[in-house]
Amino acid sequence: MVAGLRELRADGVLTVVFDRPAVRNALSVAMRQRLEELCAEADADVDIDVVVLTGTDPAFCAGADMKEIAALGRALPPTDPGRAIRAVRKPVIGAVNGPCVTGGLEIALSCDFLVASELATFADTHAHLGVLPRWGMSALLPRAVGPRWAKELSATRAVIGPADALRIGLVNHVVPHDQLAARVCLITDAIRRAQAPAVAATFELYDDGQSLSQTEALALEAERGAAWVVDLTHFSSGAGSS
Repeated sequence: MVAGLRELRADGVLTVVFDRPAVRNALSVAMRQRLEELCAEADADVDIDVVVLTGTDPAFCAGADMKEIAALGRALPPTDPGRAIRAVRKPVIGAVNGPCVTGGLEIALSCDFLVASELATFADTHAHLGVLPRWGMSALLPRAVGPRWAKELSATRAVIGPADALRIGLVNHVVPHDQLAARVCLITDAIRRAQAPAVAATFELYDDGQSLSQTEALALEAERGAAWVVDLTHFSSGAGSS
Protein backbone atom coordinates (compact mmCIF):
# COMPACT_ATOMS: atom_id res chain seq x y z
CA MET A 1 0.00 0.00 0.00
CA VAL A 2 1.11 3.55 -0.78
CA ALA A 3 0.05 6.63 1.16
CA GLY A 4 -2.58 8.55 -0.77
CA LEU A 5 -3.80 5.58 -2.79
CA ARG A 6 -6.47 3.14 -1.64
CA GLU A 7 -7.00 -0.20 -3.37
CA LEU A 8 -10.30 -2.08 -3.07
CA ARG A 9 -10.96 -5.47 -4.66
CA ALA A 10 -14.45 -6.98 -4.69
CA ASP A 11 -16.65 -8.94 -7.12
CA GLY A 12 -14.15 -8.81 -9.98
CA VAL A 13 -13.63 -5.05 -9.72
CA LEU A 14 -10.45 -3.25 -8.70
CA THR A 15 -11.29 0.22 -7.41
CA VAL A 16 -8.38 2.64 -7.05
CA VAL A 17 -9.10 5.72 -4.94
CA PHE A 18 -6.90 8.81 -5.06
CA ASP A 19 -6.90 9.73 -1.39
CA ARG A 20 -5.15 13.03 -0.63
CA PRO A 21 -8.14 15.35 -0.25
CA ALA A 22 -6.10 18.12 1.39
CA VAL A 23 -4.30 18.66 -1.94
CA ARG A 24 -7.23 17.73 -4.22
CA ASN A 25 -5.83 14.22 -4.59
CA ALA A 26 -2.66 15.35 -6.36
CA LEU A 27 -0.54 12.35 -7.29
CA SER A 28 2.84 11.95 -5.63
CA VAL A 29 5.60 10.06 -7.42
CA ALA A 30 4.95 7.05 -5.20
CA MET A 31 1.23 7.16 -6.05
CA ARG A 32 1.95 7.35 -9.77
CA GLN A 33 4.39 4.47 -9.59
CA ARG A 34 1.92 2.35 -7.63
CA LEU A 35 -0.88 3.21 -10.07
CA GLU A 36 1.30 1.97 -12.92
CA GLU A 37 1.95 -1.26 -11.00
CA LEU A 38 -1.75 -1.72 -10.25
CA CYS A 39 -2.64 -1.32 -13.91
CA ALA A 40 -0.17 -4.06 -14.87
CA GLU A 41 -1.39 -6.29 -12.03
CA ALA A 42 -5.05 -5.84 -12.99
CA ASP A 43 -4.26 -6.62 -16.61
CA ALA A 44 -2.65 -9.92 -15.61
CA ASP A 45 -5.14 -10.90 -12.88
CA VAL A 46 -7.83 -13.28 -14.20
CA ASP A 47 -10.00 -12.43 -11.20
CA ILE A 48 -10.21 -8.74 -12.16
CA ASP A 49 -12.71 -7.87 -14.89
CA VAL A 50 -13.02 -4.09 -14.51
CA VAL A 51 -10.94 -1.26 -13.06
CA VAL A 52 -12.54 1.85 -11.53
CA LEU A 53 -10.61 5.04 -10.80
CA THR A 54 -12.08 7.66 -8.49
CA GLY A 55 -11.12 10.19 -5.84
CA THR A 56 -11.89 11.01 -2.24
CA ASP A 57 -14.35 13.93 -2.08
CA PRO A 58 -14.35 16.74 -2.83
CA ALA A 59 -12.00 16.21 -5.82
CA PHE A 60 -11.22 13.57 -8.44
CA CYS A 61 -7.59 14.48 -9.12
CA ALA A 62 -5.51 17.64 -9.56
CA GLY A 63 -2.78 15.82 -11.48
CA ALA A 64 0.83 15.61 -10.39
CA ASP A 65 2.00 17.06 -7.09
CA MET A 66 3.69 20.24 -8.36
CA LYS A 67 5.40 21.01 -5.05
CA GLU A 68 7.05 17.60 -5.07
CA ILE A 69 8.09 18.08 -8.69
CA ALA A 70 9.69 21.42 -7.86
CA ALA A 71 11.50 19.92 -4.88
CA LEU A 72 12.86 16.95 -6.82
CA GLY A 73 13.96 18.94 -9.87
CA ARG A 74 16.15 16.83 -12.15
CA ALA A 75 15.92 13.94 -9.71
CA LEU A 76 12.26 13.46 -10.64
CA PRO A 77 11.79 9.87 -11.87
CA PRO A 78 9.80 9.53 -15.11
CA THR A 79 6.24 8.23 -14.78
CA ASP A 80 3.33 7.95 -17.20
CA PRO A 81 0.18 6.71 -15.46
CA GLY A 82 -1.92 7.62 -18.49
CA ARG A 83 -0.04 5.16 -20.66
CA ALA A 84 -0.33 2.50 -17.95
CA ILE A 85 -4.11 2.98 -17.80
CA ARG A 86 -4.46 2.80 -21.58
CA ALA A 87 -2.43 -0.44 -21.63
CA VAL A 88 -5.00 -2.26 -19.48
CA ARG A 89 -6.88 -4.67 -21.75
CA LYS A 90 -9.93 -4.62 -19.51
CA PRO A 91 -12.51 -1.84 -19.18
CA VAL A 92 -11.29 1.09 -17.09
CA ILE A 93 -14.01 3.41 -15.81
CA GLY A 94 -13.35 6.87 -14.44
CA ALA A 95 -15.85 7.81 -11.71
CA VAL A 96 -15.30 11.57 -11.67
CA ASN A 97 -16.59 12.79 -8.32
CA GLY A 98 -15.26 16.37 -8.36
CA PRO A 99 -12.69 18.67 -9.96
CA CYS A 100 -10.63 16.87 -12.62
CA VAL A 101 -7.74 19.10 -13.63
CA THR A 102 -4.68 18.97 -15.91
CA GLY A 103 -2.92 15.67 -15.16
CA GLY A 104 -6.12 14.50 -13.51
CA LEU A 105 -7.91 15.18 -16.80
CA GLU A 106 -5.26 13.13 -18.60
CA ILE A 107 -5.96 10.29 -16.15
CA ALA A 108 -9.68 10.57 -16.90
CA LEU A 109 -9.15 10.73 -20.66
CA SER A 110 -7.06 7.56 -20.48
CA CYS A 111 -10.06 5.65 -19.09
CA ASP A 112 -12.33 3.82 -21.52
CA PHE A 113 -15.30 5.89 -20.43
CA LEU A 114 -16.37 8.32 -17.74
CA VAL A 115 -19.26 8.67 -15.33
CA ALA A 116 -19.40 12.13 -13.77
CA SER A 117 -21.01 13.41 -10.62
CA GLU A 118 -23.05 16.59 -10.84
CA LEU A 119 -20.21 18.14 -8.79
CA ALA A 120 -17.53 17.28 -11.36
CA THR A 121 -15.63 20.00 -13.21
CA PHE A 122 -12.95 19.73 -15.89
CA ALA A 123 -10.03 21.97 -16.85
CA ASP A 124 -6.59 21.92 -18.46
CA THR A 125 -4.00 24.30 -17.01
CA HIS A 126 -0.83 22.97 -18.68
CA ALA A 127 -0.28 26.05 -20.84
CA HIS A 128 -0.94 28.43 -17.94
CA LEU A 129 1.70 26.59 -15.90
CA GLY A 130 4.11 26.86 -18.83
CA VAL A 131 4.41 23.11 -19.33
CA LEU A 132 3.42 20.62 -22.00
CA PRO A 133 1.24 17.57 -21.32
CA ARG A 134 3.05 14.26 -20.96
CA TRP A 135 0.34 11.74 -20.08
CA GLY A 136 -1.69 11.82 -23.30
CA MET A 137 -3.66 15.09 -23.34
CA SER A 138 -2.62 16.22 -26.84
CA ALA A 139 -3.77 12.96 -28.42
CA LEU A 140 -6.79 12.17 -26.25
CA LEU A 141 -8.57 15.49 -25.69
CA PRO A 142 -9.03 16.38 -29.41
CA ARG A 143 -10.28 12.86 -30.07
CA ALA A 144 -12.78 13.14 -27.22
CA VAL A 145 -14.22 16.61 -27.87
CA GLY A 146 -12.84 17.70 -31.25
CA PRO A 147 -9.84 19.96 -31.94
CA ARG A 148 -11.71 23.27 -31.56
CA TRP A 149 -12.95 22.52 -28.06
CA ALA A 150 -9.58 21.03 -27.10
CA LYS A 151 -7.75 24.18 -28.21
CA GLU A 152 -10.15 26.47 -26.35
CA LEU A 153 -9.99 24.47 -23.14
CA SER A 154 -6.19 24.32 -23.15
CA ALA A 155 -5.61 27.93 -24.18
CA THR A 156 -8.13 29.59 -21.86
CA ARG A 157 -7.97 27.36 -18.78
CA ALA A 158 -11.77 27.33 -18.94
CA VAL A 159 -13.53 25.27 -16.31
CA ILE A 160 -16.50 23.35 -17.64
CA GLY A 161 -19.19 21.67 -15.60
CA PRO A 162 -20.77 18.26 -16.05
CA ALA A 163 -23.58 19.40 -18.36
CA ASP A 164 -21.11 20.91 -20.85
CA ALA A 165 -18.79 17.92 -20.47
CA LEU A 166 -21.69 15.66 -21.46
CA ARG A 167 -22.73 17.92 -24.32
CA ILE A 168 -19.29 17.98 -25.96
CA GLY A 169 -18.69 14.26 -25.49
CA LEU A 170 -16.12 14.34 -22.70
CA VAL A 171 -18.16 12.09 -20.38
CA ASN A 172 -20.71 9.33 -20.93
CA HIS A 173 -23.08 10.01 -18.04
CA VAL A 174 -23.82 12.66 -15.42
CA VAL A 175 -25.55 11.53 -12.23
CA PRO A 176 -26.43 13.01 -8.83
CA HIS A 177 -23.38 12.98 -6.59
CA ASP A 178 -24.85 10.48 -4.14
CA GLN A 179 -25.67 8.09 -6.99
CA LEU A 180 -22.23 7.99 -8.61
CA ALA A 181 -21.04 4.78 -6.97
CA ALA A 182 -24.36 3.05 -7.64
CA ARG A 183 -24.33 3.97 -11.35
CA VAL A 184 -20.76 2.76 -11.74
CA CYS A 185 -21.72 -0.48 -10.00
CA LEU A 186 -24.57 -1.01 -12.49
CA ILE A 187 -22.11 -0.55 -15.36
CA THR A 188 -19.49 -2.88 -13.90
CA ASP A 189 -22.17 -5.54 -13.33
CA ALA A 190 -23.27 -5.25 -16.96
CA ILE A 191 -19.68 -5.51 -18.19
CA ARG A 192 -19.05 -8.60 -16.11
CA ARG A 193 -22.00 -10.36 -17.75
CA ALA A 194 -20.23 -10.09 -21.11
CA GLN A 195 -17.44 -12.44 -22.20
CA ALA A 196 -14.24 -10.76 -21.04
CA PRO A 197 -12.05 -11.86 -24.00
CA ALA A 198 -14.61 -10.50 -26.47
CA VAL A 199 -14.83 -7.19 -24.62
CA ALA A 200 -11.05 -6.85 -24.66
CA ALA A 201 -10.84 -7.74 -28.35
CA THR A 202 -13.62 -5.29 -29.23
CA PHE A 203 -11.94 -2.47 -27.32
CA GLU A 204 -8.68 -3.29 -29.08
CA LEU A 205 -10.45 -3.04 -32.45
CA TYR A 206 -11.87 0.36 -31.51
CA ASP A 207 -8.49 1.64 -30.33
CA ASP A 208 -6.52 0.28 -33.29
CA GLY A 209 -9.10 1.54 -35.76
CA GLN A 210 -8.88 5.15 -34.62
CA SER A 211 -5.73 5.79 -36.65
CA LEU A 212 -7.08 4.02 -39.75
CA SER A 213 -9.41 5.02 -42.55
CA GLN A 214 -12.89 3.53 -42.46
CA THR A 215 -11.93 1.10 -45.21
CA GLU A 216 -8.82 0.01 -43.31
CA ALA A 217 -10.75 -0.31 -40.05
CA LEU A 218 -13.37 -2.49 -41.71
CA ALA A 219 -10.65 -4.67 -43.19
CA LEU A 220 -9.05 -5.02 -39.76
CA GLU A 221 -12.40 -6.05 -38.28
CA ALA A 222 -12.89 -8.63 -41.03
CA GLU A 223 -9.40 -10.04 -40.50
CA ARG A 224 -9.71 -10.37 -36.74
CA GLY A 225 -13.31 -11.57 -36.95
CA ALA A 226 -12.31 -14.37 -39.28
CA ALA A 227 -9.57 -15.47 -36.89
CA TRP A 228 -11.77 -15.26 -33.78
CA VAL A 229 -12.74 -18.55 -32.14
CA VAL A 230 -16.33 -18.34 -30.91
CA ASP A 231 -17.25 -19.91 -27.58
CA LEU A 232 -20.35 -21.82 -28.68
CA THR A 233 -21.34 -22.64 -25.11
CA HIS A 234 -22.40 -19.02 -24.76
CA PHE A 235 -25.24 -19.52 -27.26
CA SER A 236 -26.97 -21.97 -24.97
CA SER A 237 -28.12 -18.93 -23.01
CA GLY A 238 -30.08 -17.66 -26.01
CA ALA A 239 -27.86 -14.65 -26.66
CA GLY A 240 -27.96 -13.23 -30.18
CA SER A 241 -25.11 -12.40 -32.51
CA SER A 242 -24.46 -10.74 -35.86
